[in-house]
Amino acid sequence: MLDIILKGLYIMLPGIGANMTPVFVKGVFKKLAVPVDFGKKINGKPIFGANKTYRGIIFGVLVAILIAYAQYILYSYGFFRKFSLLDYSNWPAVGFLVGFGVMSGDLANSFFKRRAGIKPGRPFFPFDQLNAAIGGIIFISFVYTPPFGVITAVIISSFVMSLIINLLGYYLGLREIKW
Repeated sequence: MLDIILKGLYIMLPGIGANMTPVFVKGVFKKLAVPVDFGKKINGKPIFGANKTYRGIIFGVLVAILIAYAQYILYSYGFFRKFSLLDYSNWPAVGFLVGFGVMSGDLANSFFKRRAGIKPGRPFFPFDQLNAAIGGIIFISFVYTPPFGVITAVIISSFVMSLIINLLGYYLGLREIKW
């Protein structure tokens, strides 16, 4: 079972990088800090909110592509070839699809949070813990369909890791709320 979890996380590694990137690029390339929804609203509520920017999506996808490239390089080594569930020779597509899928999952989550009146950064349990993994799995399926066990492992491990990371951030004083 641990083998399946690790292989699933390895497939999602570009998405994990993409999901973390917007926080790290927040202070750069300010001209790209344009909200994806251009500040538009539906029934008086933002479509996605000001925190979902083109800068975050562009850099998130670029980081995912770079991570997929690293996986492509590692794929030439026996251990990584045996460990990998897919061939990374099409690394640009793998990186783009996983990265864009994760970012799309995050946008979908924000859309529903705004409809429910939940402010940015506030919890939307359990969807905050699942959106990125589901988006990444859906989009990677255009080039590779993970087995059901891998999909299940990715979703469960993403859920658990998200909770652990959020709790750690809370106890380190980096987050205001636990979940």
